[in-house]
Amino acid sequence: MNKIVVLSGAGISAESGIPTFRGSGGLWEGHDIREVASPEGWRSNPQLVLDFYNKRRKNAREVKPNPGHLALVELEQHFDVQIITQNIDNLHEQAGSQNILHLHGELFKSQSTADPNLVYEIDGWELNWGDTCERGSQLRPHIVWFGEMVPMIEPAMEMSSQADVFIVVGTSLEVYPAAGLIEYVPPLAEIYIVDPGTPRLSPSRNIEFISEKASVGLPLLVEKLTKNNS
Repeated sequence: MNKIVVLSGAGISAESGIPTFRGSGGLWEGHDIREVASPEGWRSNPQLVLDFYNKRRKNAREVKPNPGHLALVELEQHFDVQIITQNIDNLHEQAGSQNILHLHGELFKSQSTADPNLVYEIDGWELNWGDTCERGSQLRPHIVWFGEMVPMIEPAMEMSSQADVFIVVGTSLEVYPAAGLIEYVPPLAEIYIVDPGTPRLSPSRNIEFISEKASVGLPLLVEKLTKNNS
């Protein structure tokens, strides 16, 4: 069975109603991104950060997977599929995908400020000041903020290096280190990019562009791959 690795970005979630910040001058819902997504922002105003992610969490509870997410679930019926997502929402999980690696953390989890290895599920949508880990330290969102290391990048590199087919969906391939994963894909692997835009990539790669949004392009691609596999 062919190994298919999918790198998903904000575009696929945006179609379900998850707001994005790229292309908005560095603002996210009216906030400078570093106020709400950096260690400095957390130290400066932790309550603002908690409130910001509480709103994101509440919004994420009200949205549903779109046909792009569901097409990836269908793909699992035919291939060994691994999803590497830059998104912090749980739409891939809601859709039913089984193998998901979150590069930038997970919105519905918290972590200890004393030990980042202490991670907890968030019951509901609120994480408040005074919520502590088992060691008595304040909990923060389980998100990889600007200026922090990306702990899951090495497993993602390993997965990418094993791909027979590599699908990029909903991302401009401009945010590193995630954008660099395509460089780990084997030279003979097929690469498909599903996005209305066209990222600048090496012309030497075997790349097919599907210039559609995820909800349209992914079902078309899944139909093609499954037909070729039958």
